[in-house]
Amino acid sequence: MVVKSEPGQWVEDILPGGTTNSGPLSIYIHVPFCATRCGYCDFNTYTAQELGGMSSSTFVASAHEELRIARTVLGQRPVQTVFFGGGTPSLLPAGELVDLLRGIREAFGLTPDAEVTTEANPESVSRSYLDQLREGGFTRISLGFQSAVPHVLATLERTHTPDRGLRAARWARAAGFEHVSLDLIYGTPGETLADWQLSLDAVTATPVDHVSAYSLIVEQGTRLARQVRLGQVPMPDEDDVADKYLLADSFLRARGFRNYETSNWALPGGECRHNLAYWRGADWWGVGPGAHSHVNGVRFWNHKHPAAYAARLSAGRLAVQGREILSAQERRVERVLLELRLAEGLDLGVLTDSERARVPDLAERGLVRVAGGRLVVLERLLADGIIRELLD
Repeated sequence: MVVKSEPGQWVEDILPGGTTNSGPLSIYIHVPFCATRCGYCDFNTYTAQELGGMSSSTFVASAHEELRIARTVLGQRPVQTVFFGGGTPSLLPAGELVDLLRGIREAFGLTPDAEVTTEANPESVSRSYLDQLREGGFTRISLGFQSAVPHVLATLERTHTPDRGLRAARWARAAGFEHVSLDLIYGTPGETLADWQLSLDAVTATPVDHVSAYSLIVEQGTRLARQVRLGQVPMPDEDDVADKYLLADSFLRARGFRNYETSNWALPGGECRHNLAYWRGADWWGVGPGAHSHVNGVRFWNHKHPAAYAARLSAGRLAVQGREILSAQERRVERVLLELRLAEGLDLGVLTDSERARVPDLAERGLVRVAGGRLVVLERLLADGIIRELLD
C-alpha cells in the first residue's frame, strides 16, 4: 500500500506503532550533485545550472537536521555501515563529507568496525582529497571507473580518462583506505568483447578488492533512450551482453574474486557490507533528496528536489513524501527476490510448501542447488526466470 504524506508529516505517523528495534542500523546519504548529466543516467541528480546556485552547505545543513530528527525517532541504534552515494559525493569538499560523518557519529554512534563508504568520480578526487577522507574516518571508496577504453567512456559521456581512474584507485590505497572498489558498465553501444577484456585486465591490475559490473540499462526518459528510439545508437543483443557477464565472472573468479552477489565480486573480506544489509532486509535510513528508507517493514522516501527537501527540514520537519507498508507476504516475497541474488542463497524455511515442492525439479535441471538448508541459484543469468518459476 502506497500512502502520500502531507508536507512535514512526522515519521511517528509514517511508521505505524513507532519503532522498537534496537539492532544495528545502516545509513545512506544521497548527495544529489553532478557536474554534468550522463546520457544514460536516470538517478535523482542535478547540475549547478539546474539548481540555480543552491550551495552544498545548504544540503549539508539539511542532512544534519534530518539526522537529528531520525535520532529522536529511532532512538539509540548503533550504525554499522554508512554509504554516501549520488550523484557525485566527491563534488562536495572533503571537509563537508567528513562533517556529515561526524553528524552520524554524534547522532547514533558508529560500531567499532563500522564500514564507511563514499562513491567518487575519478576526475573529482586528488591524493590530498582522499587523504582527508581517510583521516576523517572513511574506510572504503567506490570509484566510478566504468571502462578502460576511451571510446566507451566517450559514449557513456564520462569525462575522466582510463589512466585517471586507475590512478585514483592507487591513490586510495596509498591514503590507507581498507577497501577499494571499481564500478564497471558493460553492454555499451560499440563496446566489443576485446574492449571489455581490456577493462577487466585494467581493473585487476590495480590494488582493488571489489568489483561491481552492471549491464547498461536503457532507462526511459534519458538521452540514451531517445537516441536508441531514433536509431542513432545500436544497442548490443542479449547474447553479447550475456557473453560479457560470463567473461567477467570467469576472469574475476580465476583471480580470487568471489561472485558474492549477482553483479558484485570481492576478494575475501572485501564484500560491501552496506549493500549486504540491503539484500538481507536490514533497516536503513536514507538521508537526502529522494533518498529511500526501510524500517520495520515500512519503506518511505523523501521529496526528490533539493529545494523542496531543504525547505521542509529548515522548518524542523522531515521531508518524507510517501510510504509503502509491506504486508507479511510482501516482505516474504521481497526476501526471496533479494536473498536469491546472494551466493549464500535463501533459507528454505522462507518458502511455502508449494514453492518448496518446485525445488527438486529446478535442481534436477541444474538451475539451483540445496546445501545446508539453503537454496542457491546456480545459473545467475537465468535468476529472474528461476525466481518467477519458483514463486508462480
